[in-house]
Amino acid sequence: MKSRKIYGSPKITQELHKQGIRVSQKTVARIMSEEGLSSITVRQFKATTNSNHPYNVYDNLLKQNFQATAPNEGWMADITYIPTDEGWLYLASIMDLYTRKIVGWYIDTRMTKELVIKALQRALNNEKSTGRALHHSDRGSQYASNDYQQLLQEHHFQVSMSRRGNCYGVMSRKRIR
Repeated sequence: MKSRKIYGSPKITQELHKQGIRVSQKTVARIMSEEGLSSITVRQFKATTNSNHPYNVYDNLLKQNFQATAPNEGWMADITYIPTDEGWLYLASIMDLYTRKIVGWYIDTRMTKELVIKALQRALNNEKSTGRALHHSDRGSQYASNDYQQLLQEHHFQVSMSRRGNCYGVMSRKRIR
């Protein structure tokens, strides 16, 4: 039985029943307890945004207007997480509002400012922003960090951030399955 150690007594009982073994859940729970076995609980939610930080935050210039008239006039940045057998991976990505293409991304085991900086650097290497392009993100410490903001200023981006507690205006946070 390949349970990845996440099955508790109810699921183990179901699996045993499928194999034709008649046993009660109470018996399975007792045997598991006697053997020191327990399921590993899987967290259903992983927070990705820490907006309690000392950095500057910026107004929401995007205001949920996801329309663009040309490539590279507006980029949206976000971090999502991917559960793996060896732990969480974090994926930072930058999407062009006009083409809906991911123009830069980076993946790492830690959710740091370096994660988003590397994704932005890849986007800047892949695409050339035009003039005062808009860069929209959440208010997370990674995006608000001085190093990230300096990189945006060097490339003449207008900075836009979603208001606190608003998940709209950034890419979906749905888990990748």
